[in-house]
Amino acid sequence: MDKTVEVIRGDSPGTEWRLTVLRFKGRSAHAPTAYLQAALHGNELPGVVALHYLIPQLAAAEREGRLLGSVTVVPYANPIGLGHHLFGEHMGRFALGSRTNFNRGFPLLKAPDPAGLPDDDAPLLAEQRLKALLLRLSFGHDLVLDLHCDDEAVPYIYAPAKLWPGMDDLAAALGAKAAIVWSDTSDAAFEEAAVAPFLGISDGDPALQRKVVSTVEFRGRADVAPETAKSDADGLYAFLVARHVLEDAGVVPPAAFSGLSVPIDHVEMLRAPAAGAILYHVRPGDRVAAGDPIATIVTAPGEDGGAITVTAPQDGLILTRRCHRFTRPGEDLAKLLGSRRAADARPGALED
Repeated sequence: MDKTVEVIRGDSPGTEWRLTVLRFKGRSAHAPTAYLQAALHGNELPGVVALHYLIPQLAAAEREGRLLGSVTVVPYANPIGLGHHLFGEHMGRFALGSRTNFNRGFPLLKAPDPAGLPDDDAPLLAEQRLKALLLRLSFGHDLVLDLHCDDEAVPYIYAPAKLWPGMDDLAAALGAKAAIVWSDTSDAAFEEAAVAPFLGISDGDPALQRKVVSTVEFRGRADVAPETAKSDADGLYAFLVARHVLEDAGVVPPAAFSGLSVPIDHVEMLRAPAAGAILYHVRPGDRVAAGDPIATIVTAPGEDGGAITVTAPQDGLILTRRCHRFTRPGEDLAKLLGSRRAADARPGALED
């Protein structure tokens, strides 16, 4: 394992951030290569702890000559957001200075050429230079995984339509309950930037057939435990074995993906009609019918008409819900995966 530290110049004199990069060298120049990063949203840690258990497995494979393709791992992909705390609360989703989501606004290039990316000397904010650096690190890899989590959720993945269902083995290996398939745009998230240079390749091109690019959602923010971390690491390891990045005869190939595959415009974003305390009637993983209660918003406790119940607009699977229990008007309450297009579907990412 080779460890390097990338230094990101700060936005004011005397400040800088450091990004640890771990590289594992494969023995075959023809084997698929992999890039994994976690905590691009600084307060989303399930991917970090999964990598904590995966990294020793990769080191062992490298040491024993079982690593075929090279692997690059960035365990904490966002040292800027990782350090963002406000009044004791860990933030990490939005840059505090620009108010920009750390997983939006990545450079969209037509070719995987790092020459098209700004370096750390460019007159840009540190968050923009960080995004360019992460994209540069990912270039040249066949398998690119961006490890995230939701508020409260079952495991699921995002998949570019160009690569689906050719990458359903990833969903199967990780035990994902669903794959959200997107096309057109995801608001220049890292995933979109990583796949953008390959969108012009014909579907039959071997380079495209071995390509995997995904945002992986490892459950919820509080799901940081040894059991789930080991399970997620084993899933990532099994996927790398199945894709011939490394060899391990003791690993059983993933079964066929049995979860839902849903176009992104079939995701119902259930929103709060008023401010108040949230009483959820469902959990992630529950199946509901149209009209079933999803959450009650308590606006005036104990008073007649002091609560509003939000119901399911169609049959489907509850994928996520919020981890906080007070909502403001218009805030998202849950994601429901439906069988038809959502009434308020719109282009771009599902959330800010």
